[in-house]
Amino acid sequence: MSTDTTVWNAEACAEVNERLAGASASEIADWAIETFGQKLIVAASMQDTILPHMFGTRLPGAHVLFLETGYHFKETIETRDEAARRFPITIVNALPAKTVEEQDAEFGKDLFARDPNLCCFMRKVDPLARSLAGYDAWVTGARRVDAVTRAEMPIVTWDEGHGLVKINPIAAWSDMDVEVYQVANQLPRNPLVAQGYPSIGCEPCTNKVAPGEDPRSGRWSGQEKTECGIHE
Repeated sequence: MSTDTTVWNAEACAEVNERLAGASASEIADWAIETFGQKLIVAASMQDTILPHMFGTRLPGAHVLFLETGYHFKETIETRDEAARRFPITIVNALPAKTVEEQDAEFGKDLFARDPNLCCFMRKVDPLARSLAGYDAWVTGARRVDAVTRAEMPIVTWDEGHGLVKINPIAAWSDMDVEVYQVANQLPRNPLVAQGYPSIGCEPCTNKVAPGEDPRSGRWSGQEKTECGIHE
């Protein structure tokens, strides 16, 4: 159980971020668990199972947040279920307020194709906000190499929108770092990555990416949208 008495705000997070700038992902995870304990929740898209392993092996029963949008590839759901079997974690499925069928009835079928921002808000952003209530910090697997918009992403920051600390332990990792960790720990993998999907979201909004292309170019292909909104 955490005994942290820090008053967390933007200034406190900036100080910790500077202190952890050269720390390894494992050291950052250790700090996060020591500081927040079970008041920490780990967001995982199940593109890989790195964070469920990294935190589950350090904090048995660690809460792992999965945004169950209703539009996931079956391989992503299978990866989530395999992680739950393999690691001592507690999956927290964040559900939208409306089922896909209810959303279709109110907004029309395939809202993602007509207004992806609204669809992402209802199926990702709002469920995330509701699921983070009651926690003091959340962990994400976002990395600086994912996109230009994330190039300066800090390791620890104050999430003003949700009112809690946001921790990005693998922010500095390269694709090779990801591969090395998965091999070293024999982690279950989402098979879509090897099939040409280096960035995996909802099935209707995710396409394969040709070798050499921007890994996120397969997300919302043909649209100006580049982020779902949970990291903005």
